[in-house]
Amino acid sequence: MKSSNAVNELPPLLYDKRGQLAVITFNRPQALNALTPEMVCRMTDALLDAQSDPEVRVLVLTGAGGRAFCAGGDLGKMIPLLSGERPPQDAWDHRVLEDADVMPVSSLCDARLRKPIIAAIHGICVAAGAELLLGCDLRIVSSDARFAWPEVKRGLMPFAGSVWRLPRQVPHSQAMALLLTGETINAQQALAMGLVNEVVDSDEVLPRALALAELIAGNAPLAVMEIKQAMAACEGVSQEEARKIEKNSYRRIMETEDAREGPRAFIEKRMPRYQGK
Repeated sequence: MKSSNAVNELPPLLYDKRGQLAVITFNRPQALNALTPEMVCRMTDALLDAQSDPEVRVLVLTGAGGRAFCAGGDLGKMIPLLSGERPPQDAWDHRVLEDADVMPVSSLCDARLRKPIIAAIHGICVAAGAELLLGCDLRIVSSDARFAWPEVKRGLMPFAGSVWRLPRQVPHSQAMALLLTGETINAQQALAMGLVNEVVDSDEVLPRALALAELIAGNAPLAVMEIKQAMAACEGVSQEEARKIEKNSYRRIMETEDAREGPRAFIEKRMPRYQGK
């Protein structure tokens, strides 16, 4: 029989491959899954491994415990390290400060992360947690989920993509209100703003996210990644430039075996067998 503290005996970030899916779980429920240096380093390794693994097609990001997705960076460990208030004390600390991959990858800002990422969010999703939300492609949240960017209340500012992602995902005035007041919004408000895709009962969050992941994983993987990359590249550019980006992406996809397999399977009335080639 496992002890009641078994979850705490596991690493603070879990990485589980399930066929074509990979699930990354923040595993500090006792601290509302606040991020530590070890967690962001482990997350970097997991994300880069999933990106390089041809068997993995979709990622799901979630938090353990049911009370929180992520309550931000740990105010006793992560934030003082980044502000210079405390010196690095172990290998995880040193890596956060010295490894150029850690911050952009763990904040989902790295262009190498081409595979879709689905957020499965319960409860509290604030600060760094809310920033990660913005880096996910689809967002399934519980009806009791709460979102905030409260950095300004702590003398800080968001630094993991929110100042440029949030105004692209909601109207300017909404983004300014969220970032300048630091106030909290609920799941229905987030849905109305377009910040999340679906609001479901708490016990349906992860199953729904996994179902969406399976649905996407069944599609042609090269086309899925190309669509994500092209959409990112088209943000903020002229219509003419966007058309060039789209045209180049289309040409790359039309040269793939998957582009021949899809129509062939349709004509033959069978499920396509996409190989990512």
